[in-house]
Amino acid sequence: MEFGYNPPTGVRGLENIRPREYISDLHRALDVASQSFGSLWISDHINYADEFRMECWTLLSWIAARYPGPKLSTIVMSNTFRSPALLAKMGASLQHLSSGRFILGYGGGWHEGEHRAFGYDYPSPRTRIDMMEEGVQVIKKLWTKSPASFDGKFYNVEGAHCEPLPDPVPPIMIGGAGEKRTLKVVARHADWWNDLSRPLDQSRHKLEVLKQHCETEGRDYGSIRKTFTARFFIDRSDTKAREQAGEWLTAEQPAIVGDPASVRDQLAQLAELGFDLCIAVFPQFQELADMRLFADEVIPEFA
Repeated sequence: MEFGYNPPTGVRGLENIRPREYISDLHRALDVASQSFGSLWISDHINYADEFRMECWTLLSWIAARYPGPKLSTIVMSNTFRSPALLAKMGASLQHLSSGRFILGYGGGWHEGEHRAFGYDYPSPRTRIDMMEEGVQVIKKLWTKSPASFDGKFYNVEGAHCEPLPDPVPPIMIGGAGEKRTLKVVARHADWWNDLSRPLDQSRHKLEVLKQHCETEGRDYGSIRKTFTARFFIDRSDTKAREQAGEWLTAEQPAIVGDPASVRDQLAQLAELGFDLCIAVFPQFQELADMRLFADEVIPEFA
């Protein structure tokens, strides 16, 4: 299993972000993460309310320039915020500037409040998934053909040149676990799939649904990389880790909690299911003790 790090772009309910110190805090976190984690992942939200928050693509570009080693990705970009043709151009540019380190994490968007606040339409879930599916097709077309054209229900492109064409073409990772529609789009179009951490039986069920969609669509299930995002509460004391986790132990998408041995065991179970990339969130953004412990005593066991 490989590991990526998802730093906060702002207040996320886990970190006490200090706005004036955010850049220095982020530097310290990335200095540690870039030495142990193979990839860095940025969430795409504009603002839930009045909290401190950085825009996804701007922050990812800033990180790309300062940390030349890890792969770079979004977890996940909302199709509803940007034209997919423009996003294809953005991705191709970043792929060129980063020497081929970009992975596109992509989704349909879900937070109604920020859509309304910033003047974006917020269609029904079905429509958002349909738009996202078309968006993926637009992006793939622009990344592989020049000129490229696409005539769809939601998006139209006429003779667009997305130069330089990205080399290599970035993988497209679709995030979401809706069983009727989202996982069908994953089976049709995704190179990678991302889910949130779940109880083991639920993760097993989601994978089985994806496998069934792959069979229906004539897609090789094994060709889709399975990834997941998890919050970690890790401490040398298992009891202390559980105290820190609190309600995250019983959340709908529970955190992975425990001492290093317990965390390793939980990750090994997910690896047995077929997940081979974990994108990690840590609550101690300023202190970094949890990330350092994870890097020292968990990641090496999966090398």
